[in-house]
Amino acid sequence: LLVSKDLGKHLLEVEDLLQKHGLLEADISAQTERVQALNAAALKFSELEGYQPCDPQIICNRVNHVQTCLEELGELARKRRKELEDSRQLWAFFQEMEEAEAWIREKEQILASKTCGRDLSSVLTLTNKHKSMLGELGSRRALLHQSMKKGEQILAKKRLGPGGVQEKMREVRLRWKKLEEVTGLHQERLQEALNFFQFSAETDDLVAWLQDTYRIVSSDDFGHDDYSTQSLLRKHRGVVEEVEKHRAAVLALRKHLALLAPEHQQGVDVQIRVVEVEQLYGEVAEVAVLRQQWLQDALAVYRMFSEVHACEVWVDEKEQWLEKMEVPEELDEVEVVQHRFESLDQEMNSVMGRILDVNQVVQQLVDGGHPSSEEVRSCQDHLNSRWNRVVELVERKKSQLDSVLKIQNYLLEC
Repeated sequence: LLVSKDLGKHLLEVEDLLQKHGLLEADISAQTERVQALNAAALKFSELEGYQPCDPQIICNRVNHVQTCLEELGELARKRRKELEDSRQLWAFFQEMEEAEAWIREKEQILASKTCGRDLSSVLTLTNKHKSMLGELGSRRALLHQSMKKGEQILAKKRLGPGGVQEKMREVRLRWKKLEEVTGLHQERLQEALNFFQFSAETDDLVAWLQDTYRIVSSDDFGHDDYSTQSLLRKHRGVVEEVEKHRAAVLALRKHLALLAPEHQQGVDVQIRVVEVEQLYGEVAEVAVLRQQWLQDALAVYRMFSEVHACEVWVDEKEQWLEKMEVPEELDEVEVVQHRFESLDQEMNSVMGRILDVNQVVQQLVDGGHPSSEEVRSCQDHLNSRWNRVVELVERKKSQLDSVLKIQNYLLEC
């Protein structure tokens, strides 16, 4: 049993042989105690004095022979255990190599069937799965490294075993290297797809924002009075700031496009998309500038109308006063009226300044081609005509006062 050359043909068979060898070692251990007891008893006969039932030398020789056989048996048992353990190590190594190859084949099939996704969501899902696979790859790499160490230990014992340990190690290393290359290539393709779909998503978001903003800046609502137009102008200035902030994102599209994989960046649809975004942004920026100018013009018109209204209220009041006013004949009353006209002159100077400002604003609006130029010009002409009428009334009343004063002064002198 101990000199048998049967070391097993696979791991389970070796385990079975080791189990049987353990029983044999236990049997040898039990017999060792029995042999040692028998040897001790036999040696007592070699030490008797007087009558000797057997030659002491024969007894000693027999005891030594049995002890030697027992030691040889123990040595054979240790040698066979060593051989069986080496065999178990060898077949365990081959089994680990087979498991590694099976795992590699499984991952190769998975990678061969994997796509890079059809949209951003699917690419992100595949990327997360690939990260999990990279984690498995790292764990399996550590296990394979330990298995390779076992193979090197087997080779160091110069027991190549069936099939060749070195050949198996070389084969698994090559397959593992190929798997890592395929995994790396797939990761690159996933990253390229992720970059492309992120670029597409960013472009779509930018287009959607530009379209919404275009609808806002192309609105024909310019307010209906000073307050509402000012509110619209404040909001529009915020929109203009946002448009300016998005300029960098539009300019960056070309840089992002250059970073895409060649098959993506050379696509006609992608290049057309970038041009469309740039053109749309240009239109939005241009219309935003125009709307700001239109709002400012509308605000100027409403403020002009408000100023005209204020001036006309004053003109109405003074016109009615002048028309109803009769020049007194008494000197005291004439002097009172004269003081009123002095105050009126100051007011007229102030109002005339406001009317000149209105005329200047009207001229700017007309020169700028404002769509309400005719209405604005009509309003200006009406105000100017009423102002001229008031001026004429004032001059006439002053002339009458001067005549009365001259008569009164003449009478006083007389």
